[in-house]
Amino acid sequence: MPRYDTAVLNGTVVVPYVGALRCDVGIRAGRIAALVDSIAPADADVVVDARGRLVLPGGVDSHFHIGIYRDLAIDARSETASALAGGVTTVISYFRTGLNYLNKSGPYRTIFPEVVAATVGHAHTDFGYHIGVMTTEQLHEVDWLVGEQGVGSFKYYMFYKGLNLTSDSTRGSAYTMADTYDLGHLYLLMQQVAAASLKYGAHGRISLSLHCEQAELIRVFIEAVRRSGPGGLEGYHRSRPPLTEQLSIAEALVLTEATRCPVNLLHLSSAEAVASGAEGRHRHPHLDIRLETTLHHLALTHATAGGLIGKVNPPIRTEADRAALWQAVEDGRIDTVVSDHACCAEADKGEDLWKALPGFGGTALLYPYLISEGHLRRGLPLTRIVELASANPARAFGLYPRKGTIAVGGDADLVVLDPARERVVSPEVLHSAQDFTPFEGMRVRGWPTHTLLRGRTVFQDGAVVGEPQGRYVKRPIGLYGTAS
Repeated sequence: MPRYDTAVLNGTVVVPYVGALRCDVGIRAGRIAALVDSIAPADADVVVDARGRLVLPGGVDSHFHIGIYRDLAIDARSETASALAGGVTTVISYFRTGLNYLNKSGPYRTIFPEVVAATVGHAHTDFGYHIGVMTTEQLHEVDWLVGEQGVGSFKYYMFYKGLNLTSDSTRGSAYTMADTYDLGHLYLLMQQVAAASLKYGAHGRISLSLHCEQAELIRVFIEAVRRSGPGGLEGYHRSRPPLTEQLSIAEALVLTEATRCPVNLLHLSSAEAVASGAEGRHRHPHLDIRLETTLHHLALTHATAGGLIGKVNPPIRTEADRAALWQAVEDGRIDTVVSDHACCAEADKGEDLWKALPGFGGTALLYPYLISEGHLRRGLPLTRIVELASANPARAFGLYPRKGTIAVGGDADLVVLDPARERVVSPEVLHSAQDFTPFEGMRVRGWPTHTLLRGRTVFQDGAVVGEPQGRYVKRPIGLYGTAS
């Protein structure tokens, strides 16, 4: 009788923080059961031949937006399929009350179960949620969200402070559906998250993620660009320049010092932002500060992102900023690389810079771009690649080591990747519902041939296999803790 349900044979297994190993992987009941020199094909019901290929831990795309511009259930189905195409097996999506997503406000005790129910049965990957606490009422739900609902991370949007990028405060209030969304609200939220970290953090990290752009400065720079230009993505970059990130990070770090709240500085886009975040961490070694950047800030500039389709917050910037971000990836200052995936239609971009929806998809490029540009072109070690895309986000968000590594007892979330397979990026290659991509025409070498979720092949040779079987993952989880 076979010893394993599935065996992945003959591949080079890349284990975060350890190295690349020649071994076979035996899987039983959705978990990794063995890492051994050799498994006979007859000892497994299903065999995946990884000869000449890499075997990586499933990617953990920890910055995702399910349902931001489309029906949540429909978006979950198509965009987690796109994730599988890039070797991502777990996504952690942002959700907040207000316009977009479900377009409502109220207590999360009512709304959050609705969010999970709308995703279950539609997600091809396992999934979790970061929650934006927008109202005073919701501040008092943080402990419940962590302790009973398995929400291990929260979010504050610093550029919503003051209700935002318009002089019409009524419009801003309607957008966030918040009461008092200012630095006082952030301070109280940090206190709540810090308390939850002390209470539950022994089982995995509890944290607050911060979108760092300074609202009052953005207002001034937008007015200047509208008066005198330039237009396009260069104008958008100048309307929300690196100074707005730098000052916002400084504000955030003062409150982090005061509250001892573990924080994540999201989608750092500029040389100034990454320098400020890294300097803050160096200056406050007793604080828990993690730094994140995105694929599009590593891959694109405002001159190469295809015009308005490349609009995103914070903006795509200059070649010098791109080089600075890569340097931070290479020297270890950046902890995680994410997609900030937000599916929308080209029609939503339109022709007006200020009305175009921000964001676009990119999750299918998570491993392919990092392998192609990071490893094959820049010589980044494979261990560093899997740490950036899998292990570090799993550790940051309470999933490790059940997710984010290849270890006996962990979930058998695996990617078999052919480092020689080259493709030219197009919307079809990315398997998203999005009808455009700012990465169009980019040659990328290193694509998954198989993606396995809990031991089951869910993506093979360019196609999704089977119906969605992703689970909601309660966090934090230990190696033997429950995942749903």
